[in-house]
Amino acid sequence: FSIAGALQRIDMPSILFFLGILLCIAAVQATGHLGLLAAWLERTIGNADCVVISIGLLSAIVDNVPLVAAAMGMYDLQTFPQNHHFWSFLSYCAGTGGSVLIIGSAAGVAAMGIAKIDFFWYLKRITPPALLGYLSGAGVYLLMQHVFGW
Repeated sequence: FSIAGALQRIDMPSILFFLGILLCIAAVQATGHLGLLAAWLERTIGNADCVVISIGLLSAIVDNVPLVAAAMGMYDLQTFPQNHHFWSFLSYCAGTGGSVLIIGSAAGVAAMGIAKIDFFWYLKRITPPALLGYLSGAGVYLLMQHVFGW
């Protein structure tokens, strides 16, 4: 267990991939487009909880890491303070929404290659219960938050 030993085991392509994603998100944020997107979502959808559910469904197509990084750039801590339920609800939705489609996570894409899972097989057999589970979990989260204040 040494620093040199740990550095030799680092998966550099993965680190560079996520660094590239985060740099792209920072560039889009610096141009002001994430703020425009947040304003558009607020005008179009209106409810912050529905926006978060939509972002979670988007994570079925786009990986949750850049999605959450983008959401962090869209909404500042003055809009939603650090311990606001928006952030924990976003982490639930972005983390579980990726299971609705097999391409929504790196693990799903790896499973497609390793286990030879067909996209349309997954779409037909797994997507409906995964979507039901995602929406049920979101409903329970909102019920706990808004009714019980948890």
